[in-house]
Amino acid sequence: MSSALLKFTPYQWLVVAILATLQFTIILDFMVLSPLGAQLLAELSITTAQFGLVVSAYAFSAGISGILAAGFADRFDRKTLLLFFYAGFIIGTLLCGLAPTYSLLLMARIVTGIFGGVIGSIAFAIITDLFPLEMRGRVMGFVQMAFAVSQVMGLPVGLYFANLFDWHAPFLLIVGISIPMFFLILLRLKPVTAHLALQKDQSAFSHLLATVSKPRYLQGFLGTILLSTGGFMLMPFGSTFSINNLGVTFDQLPMIYLITGICSMIAGPLIGRLSDAIGSIKIFTIGSILTIIIVVIYCNFGVTPLWIIILMSVLMFVGITSRMISSTALVSGVPAPADRGAFMGVNASISQISGGIASSIAGMIVYQAADGHLVNYPLLGYVVAGTMVVAIGLMYNIHRMVKGNAN
Repeated sequence: MSSALLKFTPYQWLVVAILATLQFTIILDFMVLSPLGAQLLAELSITTAQFGLVVSAYAFSAGISGILAAGFADRFDRKTLLLFFYAGFIIGTLLCGLAPTYSLLLMARIVTGIFGGVIGSIAFAIITDLFPLEMRGRVMGFVQMAFAVSQVMGLPVGLYFANLFDWHAPFLLIVGISIPMFFLILLRLKPVTAHLALQKDQSAFSHLLATVSKPRYLQGFLGTILLSTGGFMLMPFGSTFSINNLGVTFDQLPMIYLITGICSMIAGPLIGRLSDAIGSIKIFTIGSILTIIIVVIYCNFGVTPLWIIILMSVLMFVGITSRMISSTALVSGVPAPADRGAFMGVNASISQISGGIASSIAGMIVYQAADGHLVNYPLLGYVVAGTMVVAIGLMYNIHRMVKGNAN
């Protein structure tokens, strides 16, 4: 069936808007750490390895929580689960906004990860339940647009308040946005319970074990590991590299995120439509090749004119956005309806855990010299590019598997 024949209903548009805004708060909570990196290194007197641990602490706790919750994910109304974990996420983010020391910030990130890391998997399970495969490229395009919106609106505002007050302010801002979202979900999102009729009479542990032991699911999990590795390796030290290696000032940093985010926000829905029209695997391959080229060039830059940095950042994020939208649409077609919650939960956990490991490895590869420069950043870029090359082949296999199951 042609994707042009599939139209969103008014309620489906509402669901897309709710989930996109929800993703905005979750992604902003994670992404805001990267531009705050330079401030945290100075104000808390911590090393790059310690900062990498702050990032990975969220990822590890989210991964463990997701695995523990995965066995129960298909046994409850997805709306109820979403509200429960979102409430915990809000509390964890509030603790980050109140943390006075490095140790307490680390603990607060663990709490946030326990709840926040599960939300994405619930949201994607809802998408898979409510939207057919032929529409998911566009849905993912809008939902993943939250990634760009967090740059356009959230990161510049967050950085502005961080510079105006201190690094706690962006977390408190996220709490202020998340509380109204909680009540919007409570009042407007309908229960999502169709999957409950498909459940077999088995324990949560048995359901989890059955999910992680299916060979076709293992390919999806492996693809997620490779996809997460690249993103988590580069993101934590992006702002520090820009300031100390590329010659960007603190005042210029919000402008880079703003321009890059606007371009990514425009590209997201267009990429989603292309993904549905010409195929997710084609978009993933094109986006991967573009990203590999830009990453290798960008990570070898020294002090660089601002316009070149902005241009390269835009191209990099367009490539990353292409990979995110198309791969999410592909992987969503892997699980059977009865296993969607568990699969998405385990998949999210694997993403967080592998990302946490990657972030920690990045903190060991890269180190800060006495003059502030990050050393070995080009090596980090080559490692990331290598994972992207392998991911292309693996995602092609997943594409063939999903296509075969649909026929």
